[in-house]
Amino acid sequence: MSSTLGNVTAGGEGVRTLTALAISELVRGELRGDASVTVCAVAPLDRAEKNQVSFLGNSRYSAIASATRAGVVLVTAELADSVTNVPVRIIVEKPNEAVLALLPFLYPESARAASIHATAMIGRGARLGKNVVVDEYAIVGEGAALGDDVWVGSHAVIGDGVTIGAASRIFPHVALYSGAEVGERVILHAGSRIGSDGFGYVQRNGAHEKIPHVGRCIIGNDVEIGANTTIDRGSVDDTVIGAGTKIDNLVHIGHNCRIGRMCLIMAQAGIAGSVRIEDGCIIAGQAGLGGHITIGKGARIAGQAGVFGDVPAGESWSGYPARPHKESLRTTGALFKLAGMLKRIEKLLDEKEKA
Repeated sequence: MSSTLGNVTAGGEGVRTLTALAISELVRGELRGDASVTVCAVAPLDRAEKNQVSFLGNSRYSAIASATRAGVVLVTAELADSVTNVPVRIIVEKPNEAVLALLPFLYPESARAASIHATAMIGRGARLGKNVVVDEYAIVGEGAALGDDVWVGSHAVIGDGVTIGAASRIFPHVALYSGAEVGERVILHAGSRIGSDGFGYVQRNGAHEKIPHVGRCIIGNDVEIGANTTIDRGSVDDTVIGAGTKIDNLVHIGHNCRIGRMCLIMAQAGIAGSVRIEDGCIIAGQAGLGGHITIGKGARIAGQAGVFGDVPAGESWSGYPARPHKESLRTTGALFKLAGMLKRIEKLLDEKEKA
């Protein structure tokens, strides 16, 4: 295998090239074509060039594939005849997954030696593991603990007593408030805010009096949190994000929420306080979830849905207010027909008056 790998500068500094033979070995596919063809990047079918690899796993894109200029195409056996014009086809069962296997080889991450930049501030009693990198102007608070191979980007703020598990990446301008717990292999993208106070007030003497928030924000292993996402700490309970959950950019999660394992929460979703989302749920973009409700295991919430009550496990809900998806479609269909019905009613009334 090693003899088929190499480094070149043609595809960009440090970008690795792969031969068609090496790709077929990596993805365990059937090679059809010139084994010596080399590629140095991945690209969509319609923009790929001869030094790039692309993929086809859906017949919807067969017409595009027939005109592609890619050097190598990963394709299913059923669709292989759609790309006979390319130098190399590699037959695999799931092309999309095969591409994922290639990415680390074509785009290897540059290794960084352990370093604490001169402008970084490390608080008293902070503990740093092996191979930790803390970049320019980052702050690590008192008593914080960073595991091995953690990277803290420039201008990030790690609050007092925060713990971060091994191999986690904290991108620039992230803020982790005091007491937050971050698991291993977590990715926090730029500008995310973890553990700020929730929106909790009581009315007293004509004023909004703030409720102190003494809970924590706990992020499980293998979680990824998108840029500028905000997750509140608990008030008296903890806010918890379960292992393997992926959260998109610009999401807000309120205090005391409990998000299960392996959930997907997409951009601009808003989740009010004390919501329970069980394992394996999907919350689509701009969905809004009212407070103190439960979304059952494996449920799916459509984009822009407004959810104000519990959703049973495994169901798909949509609309505003949200209801089971098929019911929501019927309601929406009836609304579209309403304008035509009003015109017909007006016509009948007009005819009746003239009669």
